[in-house]
Amino acid sequence: MRTRTTTAALIAAGLLLTLTACGEDDTAAKPSAPPSLTDEQRSSARAAAGLPNPTPEQEAAFVTALNAIDKDIVHGKADKAASRGRSQCQTIHDWPKDEAKQASLAAQRFTSPTHPEGRTPAVAKKINEAAHHNLCPDF
Repeated sequence: MRTRTTTAALIAAGLLLTLTACGEDDTAAKPSAPPSLTDEQRSSARAAAGLPNPTPEQEAAFVTALNAIDKDIVHGKADKAASRGRSQCQTIHDWPKDEAKQASLAAQRFTSPTHPEGRTPAVAKKINEAAHHNLCPDF
């Protein structure tokens, strides 16, 4: 009985030391988060890449167009929808002749709580047209 108690105590002490050591190593090994970019830095990077920098008015028109398609696309988060629209413009820029690819990425990009899997191809095509018309007409 005494051997079992001693063995159990040694195992518990070993586990405690191991867990304590892991806690110290974990904090030391975690990389720090990269610094956030300012709006000006993002704008400069987009311009350098040849991507548009939509005005607030263009973004508002885009959000209005999305709401006309289905209010659930924006679901009350206009800034998020505008950001996704800028990303969609990059898709249009990167695959200018591949409308199927553009629509596929729009379908995946514009999720919402009621559409976590994305949008139908028909809705995605309308989203893509709204982005192209309102945010990046030069593409």
